Amino acid sequence: MDEAVTDPPGERLVPLGNGITLAYETFGDPSDPPILLIQGLGMQMIGWPEEFCEQLAGEGFHVVRYDNRDVGHSTHLDSVRAPGLQQLATRRFGSEQYSLADMAEDAALLLDELDLAPAHVVGVSLGGMIAQTLAARHPEKVRTLTSMLSNTGHRLKGQPAMGMMRLLLKQAPKEREAFVEHVASVFEAIGSKGLPRDTDEVRRLAGRSYDRGTDPAGSGRQLGAILRSGNRTSELRRISAPTLVLHGSEDKLIRPSGGKATARAIVDARLEMIEGMGHDLPRAAWPRIVGGIASHARRADEAAGREPAGRAA
Repeated sequence: MDEAVTDPPGERLVPLGNGITLAYETFGDPSDPPILLIQGLGMQMIGWPEEFCEQLAGEGFHVVRYDNRDVGHSTHLDSVRAPGLQQLATRRFGSEQYSLADMAEDAALLLDELDLAPAHVVGVSLGGMIAQTLAARHPEKVRTLTSMLSNTGHRLKGQPAMGMMRLLLKQAPKEREAFVEHVASVFEAIGSKGLPRDTDEVRRLAGRSYDRGTDPAGSGRQLGAILRSGNRTSELRRISAPTLVLHGSEDKLIRPSGGKATARAIVDARLEMIEGMGHDLPRAAWPRIVGGIASHARRADEAAGREPAGRAA
C-alpha cells in the first residue's frame, strides 16, 4: 500500500467573506488567461491531477484548482446535518441545506479574491453543475464555460444506470487500505470501459484523498445541493458564455442524455462526445479534453478581442 502523501507546497487558503474558506492551488504563469477547474461530488481538487493541470498550463493558461466546500481542506459545514435518505428521495430539505447557487457563489467569490474574473470555467459532474450556475448567475465572471460529464437536473435526463446510486450511497470504510479499495471499486463501475485506465493511479489518488481527509457527511450535503436545486434547464437558457459540453459515450453515472440536454439548453453550445469514456478522466482522453478546452478558450478570446493563450515554446 502507498505511503501517505503530503500536499503540494503551493496549496493556499483564502477566506471568502461568506463564512467559507477555500483551499486552492495554481499552475502556470499568472499573467496568462485564467482557467478555473471545479471538481465533482465528494471529489477533492486533486481529482484534477497535477500533470493534467500542467498540460493545460503548457497551453498558455493560468490554471486554478480548488476544494469545494465540504471536501478536502476547505470549510466543512459540520454544524449542518447531512440529509437523510428520505430527504434525498423526496427532495424536501431544511433551510440549512445549501444549493448549487451557494456553491457557485463560492466560485464567484474565489475569482474575486484572486482577481481572476473573467475566467474560463471548467467543471466536471457536480463541478459542471456549479460551473453552469456560475455562468448563468454571474455572466461577467465567465469568459467560457466547459461542462463535462454533467446534466441539467432534469429527472429524465442523464440519470444513472441501475445500481449506480446504490454503489455511490454505500458508506466508504474508515480504514485507509479498505477505503482505497472501495474507491477503486467505484471507479471500476463508473469509469471508462472503452479507453485504457490506470487502476494504480486511481488507488494513488484515493490514498491521497484519504490522507487529506474524508467526510461522508460533506458528500451528503453536496448531494443535497444537487437535488435541492432541481431542474435547472430554464436557468441554463440564460447562459451567454461560449459553451463546450464534453461527455463520455460510456458514462453510466450521468448518462449521455445529460450532456445532450445540457447542450440543447444552452444557446449555441457545442457538444462533443468522447467515445469509450465513462465517468472519469482517463489519461488516454487527456489530449482530447485538454485540446478541446484550450481551443474553445482561444476561439472565444479571439472573438472577444482578447489576447488568446499561446502554446508554450
